[in-house]
Amino acid sequence: MFGRADREAERLERALEGGPVPHDIETRRAMAAAGALAPGHTRSPERIKQTHDAMMAAFMRTLNPLETRDDAGTDDGLEDVSLHREEIALPGGGELVVSDIEEITPDRLQNLAAAMAEVIQRRAKDHQP
Repeated sequence: MFGRADREAERLERALEGGPVPHDIETRRAMAAAGALAPGHTRSPERIKQTHDAMMAAFMRTLNPLETRDDAGTDDGLEDVSLHREEIALPGGGELVVSDIEEITPDRLQNLAAAMAEVIQRRAKDHQP
């Protein structure tokens, strides 16, 4: 895996320095992001070096991601989130399911049901003369 990554990094470096452009999509996207594919566009050597360094740093972060903790996400309160869910019968036999983190009020349900009934009614109209 590391050998392949080294070869890809070398191909990207050669392409950024004006060498042949590889045909793989990742390298082409990286070069497009660096602005190396813009015709007639010249950049300062410092800017090219900065872009190259930034791209290689992102590439190395992809190869060596940060380690995750085993207890990540515990006691942060997110696992205790309760979802509110309501089902509404629509006119014409349809059904609307509304779910949200916040409490769903009867007013909100009526507004949603009216809006959905209007959408269904508009779609049901025959647009043929």
